[in-house]
Amino acid sequence: MVLVGRKVSIRYAKYIRAGKDLIIEDGAELNCLSEQGMQFGDRVTIGRNAIIRPSNIYGGEIGQGLKVGNNSNIGPFAYIGCSGFIEIGNNVMISPRVSIYAENHLFDNPELTIKEQGVLKQFVKIEDDCWIAANSVILSGVTIGKGSVIAAGAVVTKDVPPYSVVAGVPASIIRSRK
Repeated sequence: MVLVGRKVSIRYAKYIRAGKDLIIEDGAELNCLSEQGMQFGDRVTIGRNAIIRPSNIYGGEIGQGLKVGNNSNIGPFAYIGCSGFIEIGNNVMISPRVSIYAENHLFDNPELTIKEQGVLKQFVKIEDDCWIAANSVILSGVTIGKGSVIAAGAVVTKDVPPYSVVAGVPASIIRSRK
């Protein structure tokens, strides 16, 4: 069963694969055009007004895509920029207003505009049983280890070991859950 709320926008729906009981809440936007598509496991919820974009909807290079495991959720008003591939494990809780970016703009050449220099796409992985708290940001090239907690408002710029609790800007380990 798939439940789709009001004013949901799903572009390029042929690129979606979903398990049982996918819920897409009111106002969510999914642009599914991507090389690997969008894969949602069983009992996944996409919160209201969340945006998932692997590709620029107005042209440009096609993104890699997204995979979300079983029993995971993407919170309301989240932004998932999956130009590079993003993999979210099982039992992952992503709170409201979390942003995940799998690309970063290149800007080394001052003779060119930043826009002209393009982007570097990188993989982002969130392993099983993680909690990504509200308003946190996960940047490209990062792996968040199994069982980790990302504190509210944290900006994650480097890998997080399994069972870690990280906080701050940039995020650093404040304790281990083991």
